[in-house]
Amino acid sequence: MTATTHTVTNQVPPLVGYDVFSGDRALAEGLERHATPEVLDEARSELSALGLLAGSARAQEWGTRANENPPKLRTHDRYGNRIDEVEFHPAWHQLLDAAVSAGLTDAWGRPDGHLRRAAGFYVWTQAEAGNGCPLSMTHAAVPALRTEPELAAEWEPRLTSHRYEPGLRPAARKAGALFGMGMTEKQGGSDVRANTTAAKPLDAAGEYLLTGHKWFCSAPMCDGFLVLAQAPAGLTCLLVPRVLPDGTRNVFLIQRLKDKLGNRSNASSEVEFDGTWARRVGEEGRGVRTIIEMVAATRVDCVLGSAALMRQSVAQAVHHAAHRSAFGGELIDKPLMRNVLADLALESEAATTLALRLAAAQDAVQSTGSEAERAFLRLAVPTAKYWVTKRCTPVAAEALECLGGNGYVEESGMPRLLRESPLNSIWEGSGNVQALDVLRALQREPEALNAFLQEVGKARGADHRLDGAIKDLLTELADLNGVEARARRLVERMALVLQGSLLVRWAPSAVADAFCASRLGGDWGTAFGTLPHSLDLESVVTRARAV
Repeated sequence: MTATTHTVTNQVPPLVGYDVFSGDRALAEGLERHATPEVLDEARSELSALGLLAGSARAQEWGTRANENPPKLRTHDRYGNRIDEVEFHPAWHQLLDAAVSAGLTDAWGRPDGHLRRAAGFYVWTQAEAGNGCPLSMTHAAVPALRTEPELAAEWEPRLTSHRYEPGLRPAARKAGALFGMGMTEKQGGSDVRANTTAAKPLDAAGEYLLTGHKWFCSAPMCDGFLVLAQAPAGLTCLLVPRVLPDGTRNVFLIQRLKDKLGNRSNASSEVEFDGTWARRVGEEGRGVRTIIEMVAATRVDCVLGSAALMRQSVAQAVHHAAHRSAFGGELIDKPLMRNVLADLALESEAATTLALRLAAAQDAVQSTGSEAERAFLRLAVPTAKYWVTKRCTPVAAEALECLGGNGYVEESGMPRLLRESPLNSIWEGSGNVQALDVLRALQREPEALNAFLQEVGKARGADHRLDGAIKDLLTELADLNGVEARARRLVERMALVLQGSLLVRWAPSAVADAFCASRLGGDWGTAFGTLPHSLDLESVVTRARAV
């Protein structure tokens, strides 16, 4: 019998049973903007189906269960034999099965493949971010493998397959395969040229035996890995299969799984190579150049993943405010709460719009070989990776606060978003690495700056605050002496000007006006909820509602 004092009122229903894709206006409009007309209807249908699954109670339960039951390492079988297997909860396999089936590792061989995959990756990350790691690395391995046509012919059909087949067995016997990677070592971190793992050539051309360790090896249950090791001619990219063609297991000694802040459904490991068989990918001694396109692709996924986490955080906050009463009315109608929600929504839409622009540029490079878009990506990717991933954690934290004490409780899902939020800023090069990469491009590749400024300049004259910010940026770019110490400030300004340009061209006027007034015009405080009160904040918040 329910106690009379335990009547539950004014609690917000869960945000469930909705279409994550169609309920996101910035995402849906971005697809329409960038997709070719011939594939738009098909892409919209695919993404809506994935969006309905991502917003379902079933997928949300998968995400919860996968995080409550993190992977377990089994180093030995009952007889003492090394097996080095990672055991996952069934929910993890259900998440990956849905993602692979939706084509989230298949961008390279279909029209608008990068755009469609990017939108799907963004949608599915909102169900659970942990499975994004193997999806991203599998997708990104393709351009590296293409430096060796024989390897690409063997592996690319498996990596782009829409079939998920877990379990360790020869890849030739599987309809689909996943890839991981191992670059960093404990003595080097981001400085991969300090790697000490040794690659000893065998008599057979292109074959090596590896000896060494990897401090971070992501998704160790995958079928193959791209790693960096020191060959006779220098740092080299190599492919390490988990299972050899004859069915025996390669030497892949998993020392432990990392106990991480977030991303707990996914396995990250330390591994030892001790006579591990590998095949060379690309030229010996040119490992960084070989793997750089893989790094660029995974950096775009970092932008997408952070944009998705921000979107889900904002969707939850707006949903809560729309259903919670306080101080005589709905929270969403209170001017101060509306200001907070609008501020968060601006950050989210700016991130989403920029992420989709990167994906569209990838398609242009892939389909037409556009050198202008390639040059644009050279600067835009590290700039976006730096800024969007940096903004994710404050957005998630502020959105959690919008739910009050309920947001601090695990059942709300908000703590999981907050714990996940710093990851993309760290993975594939932390903030300083991205800022220095931008400086490298500015100093060595003038065509990249020209392409970046041409993109930004497409909105010139449409907003005086944007025009002023572009002028200030040009002044700063004119003097690169001693720039390293101010690199973060420079890259932040580049990111904000680029986001402002995209929003002025494509977003509703209320969104563009609010972004330019706050982020570019200086009419903004140091916390969310400090937008100018004269802006059309109601329109911004209404646009951000998921349902």
